[in-house]
Amino acid sequence: MPLILHIETSTEICSIALSKGTELLSLQESKEPYVHGTQITLLIEAALEAAQVKLADLDAIALSKGPGSYTALRIGTSTAKGIGYALDKPLIAIDSLKALALASKKQSGESEAFFVPMIDARRMEVYTTLYGKNMETLKETEAKIIDETSYQDFFNKKQVLVFSGNGAPKCQTTLDSPFARFIDLKASASHLIPLAVEAFQNSAFADLAYFSPHYFKSPNITKPKRVL
Repeated sequence: MPLILHIETSTEICSIALSKGTELLSLQESKEPYVHGTQITLLIEAALEAAQVKLADLDAIALSKGPGSYTALRIGTSTAKGIGYALDKPLIAIDSLKALALASKKQSGESEAFFVPMIDARRMEVYTTLYGKNMETLKETEAKIIDETSYQDFFNKKQVLVFSGNGAPKCQTTLDSPFARFIDLKASASHLIPLAVEAFQNSAFADLAYFSPHYFKSPNITKPKRVL
């Protein structure tokens, strides 16, 4: 059973988990949003201390690869790479949306539903995709603007869709359908565990030197106003 450190920084919350096989040993998450730069190493230290293990004991580092926050993903990636290089440990890259969808299926208990994980991308736009009941990908990942017509084809067919992630709440009033299910589930390092263990067993490791997160969109950079 591999001992894996999991790093989730695709959203506003910095989340660190430690697992032995599929067993969660420790979970540490920031209490404030967007403090990844100052908190990530402290959270890793706290997770290791809680489980009474050392970095050298790790078998791999799992990382949420996005899509998500540009800056937060960069911080998570640089931290994971630094540990991997220093200790010669393999890197496992997990799709942030797939981890959310798999956790949604487990929490919702829906066996025949489709799953729509959503990560906030500002205003009424979300990063999202669509998974079938067997976690097969039905749509490619996209930056989607949500309006009243979104997913109407599925609702017309009486197909239940389970929405989750930090982008889902802002869509809840817009998607007015009895076939829309919203669950309170946000990105967490603990959601990476089953996918990371599967990847480890299949030796599906990312290239430590060349891996780059799935930013999906460029950062929103604005020029400072001129001060007279």
